[in-house]
Amino acid sequence: MARARTRRRKLSMTSLIDVIFLLLLFFMLTSTFSKFSEVELSAGGSGAVAPSETPPLFLQLKENTIGLNGQDVSLDALVESSLSEAEDGAVVLVSLGAQVDSQRLTDLLVVLRRLPKLRVTVLGG
Repeated sequence: MARARTRRRKLSMTSLIDVIFLLLLFFMLTSTFSKFSEVELSAGGSGAVAPSETPPLFLQLKENTIGLNGQDVSLDALVESSLSEAEDGAVVLVSLGAQVDSQRLTDLLVVLRRLPKLRVTVLGG
C-alpha cells in the first residue's frame, strides 16, 4: 500500500512582515506623543532658605489664582511682573493651596524657569 505523499507548502513571510511593520509603526507613533522633561524642585524645610539682605518674594499658588506678595497675577503675566526685576539669587517661596494639583504646580515651575536668576523653593505642607 503506497502512502500518498503530501507536499509541504512554502511558508509565506508576507503576513509576518506586515505584523512587524504595524508594530513598528505603532511604537513609533506612541513614542512621539509622550514627551518628558525635568522640572527642578526643592522643598522648603527648616533652614532651607539662607538669610539674605533682600526679603524673599512670596508666591501663593491656589487652584484658580496666583498671588505674588499679596497681589493677584495671572500665570501668563508672571514673567513680566516684579519677578523679572528681582536681583540675582532672589528667593521665591511658593506656598501651595489645598486644591492645587501637580499639573498646576508644574505649569508654574515651567513659567518660573524662564527667570533663571530666581531660586524657587516650594514650601511643604
